[in-house]
Parts: sequence; structure tokens; C-alpha cells
Amino acid sequence: MSDLPRKAVTRTARLAALPLGIAGRATLGLGRRIGGRSADVVTAELQQATADQLFKVLGELKGGAMKFGQALSVFEAALPEEVAGPYRAALTKLQEAAPPMPASKVHAALADRLGQNWRKQFRSFEDRPAAAASIGQVHRAVWHDGRQVAVKVQYPGAGEALLADLGQLSRVAWLIGPLIPGLDVKPLISELRERVAEELDYQLEAEAQRRHAEEFADDPDIRVPGVVAQADQVLVTEWMGGTPLSEVIATGTQAERDRAGQLLARFLFAGPSRTGLLHADPHPGNFRLLKDDGPVEEWRLGVMDFGTVDRLPDGLPTPIGNSLRMALAGDAAGVLDMLREEGFVKPSIDLDPDAVLDYLLPIIEPATVETFHFTRGWMRAQATRIADPRSPAYNLGKQLNLPPSYLLIHRVTLSTIGVLCQLGANAPFRTEMLDWLPGFAGAGEAAPTRHPSDRL
Repeated sequence: MSDLPRKAVTRTARLAALPLGIAGRATLGLGRRIGGRSADVVTAELQQATADQLFKVLGELKGGAMKFGQALSVFEAALPEEVAGPYRAALTKLQEAAPPMPASKVHAALADRLGQNWRKQFRSFEDRPAAAASIGQVHRAVWHDGRQVAVKVQYPGAGEALLADLGQLSRVAWLIGPLIPGLDVKPLISELRERVAEELDYQLEAEAQRRHAEEFADDPDIRVPGVVAQADQVLVTEWMGGTPLSEVIATGTQAERDRAGQLLARFLFAGPSRTGLLHADPHPGNFRLLKDDGPVEEWRLGVMDFGTVDRLPDGLPTPIGNSLRMALAGDAAGVLDMLREEGFVKPSIDLDPDAVLDYLLPIIEPATVETFHFTRGWMRAQATRIADPRSPAYNLGKQLNLPPSYLLIHRVTLSTIGVLCQLGANAPFRTEMLDWLPGFAGAGEAAPTRHPSDRL
């Protein structure tokens, strides 16, 4: 792969070919079963081949295709286990890497954006990228003052590729949607489209990263690399090592999983409260577990990539905390009134308050205990309950509305919970909510009127 494919017809053809390839393999699999091969063996082979094709195309196209794949990857924990196995490795690949842009293209981009003498700003520059993502890749370098830095270079034509991919993906959403029970793919793609312009603007990203770096400069638990320089489509930040969360998910000890989960939950709630910004791209490739020789409780979470943020000057909306507190107290009528006020229930919709509470309680189970064990099984249970047409939760969920102001908050929260389930972490979700979520404090420590596990 020598460059980011930019011709719309080429990219569209690759994405449009996905359904045809999958259908062809299904036909081949039927023939193999007729020929006497085990249905289970053939199905497993087809799932693996489908995963390889789907995410190979998404990864190679970079742009919006890979951005969508990364967003999808955090929902892997919701896949049924018999499907998750073949897809898990392919999904995880998209969290950390993509085929790189050639060094000659990188040099040309740096010369165009930093000037022909760009090398004088560095003591050294590694041509081989340290990471490649959806709209740019990162190179390790040494700044002229001796600091170890990460140099993020945007792919030429990334903006056009993003818009073209997401437009095409919306037309093949039916193919991808069934992989994740309970996830409506089209709104996810639409929301990603709305964030394209912001993510392409490295000046906005630099401002958001500076805000976080300043706020967490002396924090014992969270580290954000400082911004060193920014020019057009190049961003230079302090280098940060550590263990990627994708690696912790794959091979980490339980102590590593639990510490990463604790800090991830803390950043989800503390970040908006302390900075007025919500980091809105919580896939594992954007986090590092920073371990040292000290005890586990002194390990930190490194956070990167602030290209997409939600601006929340007052932190997370207080109605979220208020409604959760009322739900745990069994105040069904109060919860429904709050949902109506915020636009989650339209005026024309008539709902039973107790049915709404029954719908919510299993989802908010992590808020009922001091430490909650996030597992793939728990997330699958929630996804299946909401996606099963025979379930009361399915019919009620169809009557709820997601206001635009809550769209990104909803996706980030759901994505973070997905990563926690991938980690299999024991995390003090309730404690972090009490500390940082406006309106939630005051719920008290007593058990809720009805335990969420009774509603599964």
C-alpha cells in the first residue's frame, strides 16, 4: 500500500465489493457442507475469512473506513461469543495500526507544512512510523531541544477520503449492523461524519490537548503529553511510552486490567469536570498503562489523541446524575419526568414509568456497587436484551429518543464501558460517579429499591 487511495470510484468499489465477497463465501460454504464437511467447521472458516476481508479493507483504506472500524472495535465485547472469537483479532488490529504512508510522502508533507528546512527542528527523525491511524500516522523523533517527541502527520487527501468512505459505509450498514446486537450503525456513521472537520483541524486538537495536559500536569493517576508544536496538518507532542490497552486486553494480568479499568473510569468522569472537554475517541489505541517499579496503585493512565472532543463547559450534564440517582432510589415517575424534560421521551409518547425503570436498571448496574466486574458476558446480556424483538426492553427502546446534545456523550460512555468489558476489569464505577458526576452525589450507600440483576 503506497498511498492513501483518494479516487472516490476506487474507494467506493472496494467497500461495495464487501457484500459480494461475503455472499460468495456463503455460497461456497453451502457447497462444502453439502459435500460432507462439518457445518461448525465451515461456519468458523467463513467467519474468519469474512473478518479478514472486512477489516483488511477498512484498514487499508484508512480515512473514514478505518475510523469507523476503530469505533466499531470497542463494541466487540457485545458480540455473541461464537461470533466474537474469529472477529476479535481482526477488530483489535484496527485499534493500533494501519498500513503506513511511505517515507517519501511523509518528508514531502513535512516540507510543505514545516518548511524546506524542517529537519533542522529535529535532532533525529525516524522514518518508520511508530503508529498509523485513520487520518494520520505518528513518527518518533527528538526535538531540537532534546525532548523525545511524537510527530503526527495527516495523510494527504484524508478529508476527502473520510467523507467518501462514510457516505459509502452508510449504504452498506446493513452488512455490518447485525454483527453488534443493539447497535444502530447508521447514527454512528452520521455522527462520525459530523466530527470530520473538527478532527482534521490539528489546531483544535492542539488546543484540546494543551487544556488536558495543563490540568493533569501534576496528577498522580492521569498523564497527557504536552504539545510541543503545531503547524497546519502536523502536530508535535511529547512522546509517551507505556503498554497499549489493546495489549493489556490481550495478555494483561488481572492487576493490570483492574488498574487500567479504574483509571479509565476516572478519566471518563473527571475529564469533563476538570477540563470542560470530553475526550470522544475512547478506543484502546488511544490509551497507555504507564507502569513503573512502584506498587500497582501508583501506575498511571496515559491518554492521547484529542482530535475529537465534546465541549462541556459545566462538565457532564447534571440531569444525567439526577436521573441515575432517582433510578437507584426507585423514583420511576421522577426518572420519566427528567427524560421528558431532556428530550429523551417526546411529548407524543406515552410510557409506563415502571417499565422505563425496568429498562434502565440493568444498564446502570455498575452504579449500584462499590466495585463492578465488567465482563463481555454482562455486556452481551445487555445488548441482547435490548436487541431481542421479543423483549419488553426492545419495544420500549424503540420509543426513546436520543437528543443531539447527548449523542456524543452516549457514544463515549458506551464505548468506554465496551473497553472496560474487553479488559474484564473490576472498576469502582460508582465511586468515580460520586466524585465527579454532577447530580449523582447524595444517592447514599444503601442498596437500590430493586436490584438490577433481578431485571435481566
